[in-house]
Amino acid sequence: MVLFWVALLAISIMIYLLLDGFDLGVGMLFGIAGSEADRDTMLDTVAPVWDGNETWLVVAGVILWGAFPIVYATLLSAFYLPVIIMLLGLILRGVAFEFRHRAARFRWIWDASFVAGSLAASFMQGVTIGALVQGLKFTDGVYAGGVFGWLNSFSVLCGIGLCLGYALLGATWLVQKCQSSVRDTARRQIPVLAVAVMMFLIAVFAHALIENLPIMHRWLDRPYLFIFPAIGAVAAAVLASSILHRNDRWPFAAVAVIFGTAFGTLALSFWPYMIPFAVTIDQAAAPHASLAFMFWGEGLFVFPLMVLYVAIGYRVFRGKVGGPAGHS
Repeated sequence: MVLFWVALLAISIMIYLLLDGFDLGVGMLFGIAGSEADRDTMLDTVAPVWDGNETWLVVAGVILWGAFPIVYATLLSAFYLPVIIMLLGLILRGVAFEFRHRAARFRWIWDASFVAGSLAASFMQGVTIGALVQGLKFTDGVYAGGVFGWLNSFSVLCGIGLCLGYALLGATWLVQKCQSSVRDTARRQIPVLAVAVMMFLIAVFAHALIENLPIMHRWLDRPYLFIFPAIGAVAAAVLASSILHRNDRWPFAAVAVIFGTAFGTLALSFWPYMIPFAVTIDQAAAPHASLAFMFWGEGLFVFPLMVLYVAIGYRVFRGKVGGPAGHS
């Protein structure tokens, strides 16, 4: 039962990173769109799905709260400020998304709010990941890092890196969903963003090596983890080829695989810890009765229905924006 909930949590986080990742990326690229018509088109690509994408963050939070309450309480204590800023960013972009269509004179304010909310949410998610990789300060099993224990150069670097990664994912989504000028602009942005993400990954590896981070030892002690970077390298080659051949579908799939390999590397590097390297999965798990009770609701009905809903939603709104009838 514990492994079931660990797997469900990992799947929920992965789905969130991919789905909300691309629309956060579109939100950041929205700020450098060339015209009002291009901005409207960019929003049309995420309008049918963006609020459903964010629901997966709620799913992950509910699983943490119910199945791993110690982790839920500890992470909120450690990342109270980043989580608040992230949620405010998500709220701001949601409000801006709705209000900009009804504003005329002050539409620029809501456009700027949409970009700022997307950037804030993305950056804080990256900061959180970076702080977990760097390691939080614990004393006798209790978080002792203070209000800003998560803030360091490495976490800031990871915040910038995730923003670049989301922007890359967003650009590939626009190539897949758009036509004419928006697609062409996004296609030109992909090589620049891909190189920036690659430089970030090199910087992260160098930092881990220089600072002798505990996670570095995990990579060296578990050589099978390098299969993920190998798969990521193949996906990067597919991305480059698809851009050279002006393919619209493969870039998004390739970047999604790169995200998946990065997530898989981190997840298995942390194993068997929920909070590296302080709280293990077994220590964090709720009593078996609680896990079993949740299974009959969240595990057996809610989660499968959400997956079905997402699958149907993306099926219904498939195709290019402004394409044939029956498409988005």
